[in-house]
Amino acid sequence: MTATSVLTARALLLDMDGTLVNSDASVERVWRRWAGRHGLDGDEVMKVVHGRQGYASMALLLPDRPMEQNHADNARLLAEETADTEGVVAIPGAPEFLASLRGLPHALVTSADVALSTARMAAAGLGLPDVRITAESVGASKPDPEGFLKGAAELGVDPADCIAFEDSGAGITAARAAGMRVVGIGPRAGAHQPDVLVPDLTRLRVEAGPDGTILLHVRTG
Repeated sequence: MTATSVLTARALLLDMDGTLVNSDASVERVWRRWAGRHGLDGDEVMKVVHGRQGYASMALLLPDRPMEQNHADNARLLAEETADTEGVVAIPGAPEFLASLRGLPHALVTSADVALSTARMAAAGLGLPDVRITAESVGASKPDPEGFLKGAAELGVDPADCIAFEDSGAGITAARAAGMRVVGIGPRAGAHQPDVLVPDLTRLRVEAGPDGTILLHVRTG
């Protein structure tokens, strides 16, 4: 049975990878090569890396390694990922959903840096939102809430009046810690109890509500 619910917000904060852009093929190639270089099991590495900045994933996977090495290694991986856009495509419904947000308060909140987010959004044929919180914008990676809190502050909206869109456990944890409701996108999100879960963005419709609100129509089932 199909049902539609309506959520009300004053701003929408959008993750990129897994939420707007399917970059799984690139992420798998780069991180499995990295796992091989460090003698780690690729499947176990892939359970960790989604949603976090690379250095934060490395800190979990190589806990005894100095953090400066993680940051240096992360810079190399970011360059690899930025150059590898083969198979990077839009999540179904992403072009239409982003187009529907024009003129409404929204921001990109991603663990990617400027170069990587620009490359992946372009590869997927998606325009970048005017407000963007990237790796350069924050001192702490998701699951820390800093990125989402900065996104809300840039838009001038209370975090409680924001809805975050996320696919990963780290991202959902970050949004929750920021005091936001969460729409989970795709199968990874389902394991982390988002407020609403949809397979992709075709299930969502946005309209401008009264008094500057945003009405998010969610079709489930």
